[in-house]
Parts: sequence; C-alpha cells; structure tokens
Amino acid sequence: MGYVDKTLECVECGTTFTFDASEQEFYANKGFTNEPKRCPTCRQARKSRGSSGGYGGGYGGRQREMHTATCASCGKDAQVPFQPREGRPVYCSDCYAKSRR
Repeated sequence: MGYVDKTLECVECGTTFTFDASEQEFYANKGFTNEPKRCPTCRQARKSRGSSGGYGGGYGGRQREMHTATCASCGKDAQVPFQPREGRPVYCSDCYAKSRR
C-alpha cells in the first residue's frame, strides 16, 4: 500500500503538521489505526509532562515507595515495592530471578 503525505491540524495548539508517508507506514506496522492528533512538539511536551493517556507509568509520574527487607534466600538487604508481611518470604531481585527459571 502506498502512503501519501498528509497535512493534519494539532488539536492542542492548532498548527498544521505533516504526517508523512514513512510515519504512516510506521503507524500501520505498529497496528495503530488512528492518525496522530497532536503535532510532534505537543506530543513531546505531553510525554514529558507525564500526563495520563499512557505516558508516565502507573504511578502518575511519582516514584514508587520502596521498602527494605531481608532476602529469605541469601540474607542480603533487598528493596521491594510492597510492605513485607510477617511470615511471608521476600527475595532480592537475583534470588527471585533464579526462582522464576
């Protein structure tokens, strides 16, 4: 399928931008069905803001709270993203990876 450059208008700032053939092919290969609604400048600004809509991870741009625990396998200190509970083993990342194999 041949792609042709398209001129689109940014929904955020109103400027026109070109959605070129190579970008269209990239979008199609990724399975994207919608054309971009924002110009490259607004897209980049949105990504750097960490706003909702798929950017910034599941913590809204804030850091995860980490807790210190002792690995049940090797005895080293480990940082985990949950509050360890009494009687439940906690593993460092190395020991956890070994147990998953």
